[in-house]
Amino acid sequence: MSLEISNVSKSFGRFPALNDVSLFAEDGEFLALLGPSGSGKTTLLRILAGLETPDQGKVAFRGQDLLAKPVRQRRIGFVFQHYALFRHMTAADNIAFGMRIKRRVDQWPLQGKAVYSKPPPRKEIKRRVEELLSLVQLEGLGGRYPSQLSGGQRQRVALARALAIEPSILLLDEPFGALDAKVRRELRRWLRDLHERTGLTTIFVTHDQEEALDLADRVAVLKDGQLEQIGTPEELYREPASGFVFDFLGDTIKLSCVVQDGAAQIEGFSTPVVGTVPADGPAIAYLRPDEFEIETGEGPGLNARIRSIIMAGHDARVDTTLDNSANIELRIPTDHAARLSPRERIRLLPRQVRVWRDGVPDGTAREDEGPFRTAAPPAKVR
Repeated sequence: MSLEISNVSKSFGRFPALNDVSLFAEDGEFLALLGPSGSGKTTLLRILAGLETPDQGKVAFRGQDLLAKPVRQRRIGFVFQHYALFRHMTAADNIAFGMRIKRRVDQWPLQGKAVYSKPPPRKEIKRRVEELLSLVQLEGLGGRYPSQLSGGQRQRVALARALAIEPSILLLDEPFGALDAKVRRELRRWLRDLHERTGLTTIFVTHDQEEALDLADRVAVLKDGQLEQIGTPEELYREPASGFVFDFLGDTIKLSCVVQDGAAQIEGFSTPVVGTVPADGPAIAYLRPDEFEIETGEGPGLNARIRSIIMAGHDARVDTTLDNSANIELRIPTDHAARLSPRERIRLLPRQVRVWRDGVPDGTAREDEGPFRTAAPPAKVR
């Protein structure tokens, strides 16, 4: 394996930012660190870059102790969320900066000292800058200053600057966080293509689940400084290890239920449980908005009334109110939605549910909690 992080912990005062985190990245892999604010993902990235020192744990890269090396000798490219470009330098000068101050380490260690050589010649720096401008699709813009570039262009300059030092590892700290949604989508696919061309081991920090699932080979989900789960985007989406992972990866509907004989009883309706089945007793059932069948007329199911129907492309959003007064929004094909109407009485039949005890207060499921939705956008499955 290329990068191995073992039992890393880090605290700031009395606040534990990372707690015994272990994971690895293969050579040339694109690994995303995904989690909410305060989960520890940026702290872990800064430890890899040498900007923070862990309280305990080890970090090895290709068999060498990365933590034993000074920052300048780690050969790590770092791209910040807010570009961190020098405003008084042109795009070309920003890209060339690292090469101009660079002293390449020829051997490490050598009798306790590093051996350095001179920076590359000016002609070589100029050639490399032009090559990188072409790589990030900014040909002809090298003479512009950051203020003369768009947000997306500035982020490409920052990425080219990180690549200029020929890093072994590329670290990206929410590089699209300051950009609008349309530009973010465009740069996402461009970044993935660029990664495949360079073949660098890349660690990408984001709190955007759609971004992580769309870009990464594997995704590590962090919560409160601990690793919740790591796997491919499809593994995480199809086989979440916890209610937190399920909830964080997409729109979620939660329903109070009682587990009995391997099935979830939701307001008297029994539906099968997929994945790990907890012991009998109160729990929370987790579903996606598209995991319901909608039926009309008398019969089994969760009784509800349609509040509104919004046609949106292939899918329609159906806002419903259950008989317990809780509101949930479903997604169904538009051809099915066309047969329904507002204020119509319907029955909701969950096709399958995953069940965890997360969020069950004092071991008792409260009937007055009802279902609720997260504000997270729907996730894509690669």
